[in-house]
Amino acid sequence: MKIKVRFFSDFGELFGNEVIVDAKEGSVLSDLIANVSGKNKEGYDAIFDAKGNIREFVVLVRNSKQIDMTESGKTTVAEGDDIVVLPPISGG
Repeated sequence: MKIKVRFFSDFGELFGNEVIVDAKEGSVLSDLIANVSGKNKEGYDAIFDAKGNIREFVVLVRNSKQIDMTESGKTTVAEGDDIVVLPPISGG
């Protein structure tokens, strides 16, 4: 199944702005992001900590709804999903 993963800001520079992933049925969000980011060590280290957990400051959005980090390992992805990965956002 095809899943679109979009990266913004610094993450976009590391992975490209959009990646289409061919995921297996039943894949969870954290594994999908690990698979994509694993192709770039610097990028992987920016998203995941030393234990392989998504860092607290990373923002994940699935189909326009933000996903809580504690749910990323339980949230399954589906055909046509649009996943957005954002670095920390600050404003002024």
